[in-house]
Amino acid sequence: MRAIILAAGIGSRLGKPHPKPLTRLASGETILERQIDRLTRFLTLDDIILVVGYKKDLIMERFPRLTYVYNNFYDTTNTASSLLAGLRKVRNEDVLWLNGDVVFEQEALERILAAKVSAVAVNTDSVGDEEIKYTLNEEGAILDLSKTVKNGLGEAVGINLVRAADLSRLVAGLERCEANDYFERGIEIAAREGLKMFPVYINNLLCMEIDFEEDLKNVNDRL
Repeated sequence: MRAIILAAGIGSRLGKPHPKPLTRLASGETILERQIDRLTRFLTLDDIILVVGYKKDLIMERFPRLTYVYNNFYDTTNTASSLLAGLRKVRNEDVLWLNGDVVFEQEALERILAAKVSAVAVNTDSVGDEEIKYTLNEEGAILDLSKTVKNGLGEAVGINLVRAADLSRLVAGLERCEANDYFERGIEIAAREGLKMFPVYINNLLCMEIDFEEDLKNVNDRL
């Protein structure tokens, strides 16, 4: 198994002078340090791919042992392009991928890794207007996945798993995305071509993306 962390974005909404994954938490660690610590309880550092862009040297100097992929169009593309760049380094392996601004408990990873299928970690406790929402098809697999979903069943929290058998379908979906699309658009496209990704519920766990100062405060309060 490989893990891909998407850390190329500017993070303008949070407004930090450094890449958002290097934001320090109340626990004393940065978001990225916390992610790597949790991932390496299952994987080795050699199994982690970091997709970087904005001020990439700050990340690369801090974590020199990781494998890096550079999205040189980080300022004009979105996470679909970054994920596709990372997946091109993987062959016939399961892939766990996550946004570089997600703060999560260890059990959130344990739950999604326990799934025998490709999966999307979700929280059904709230359905915020600015969050990625989802609907399911008749088989219980992800159908719609975007901020604009109507009557969403819950929120996707930014941690996902694609099994090796489904990798080519996901890549094909991402290849059909526009430059400014989130990777969730690639999942939607692939779902209509046969990709089945199922929700994994992490409702009672800390698993939150940090987009705004309010998000950072909420996470720090829980830490």
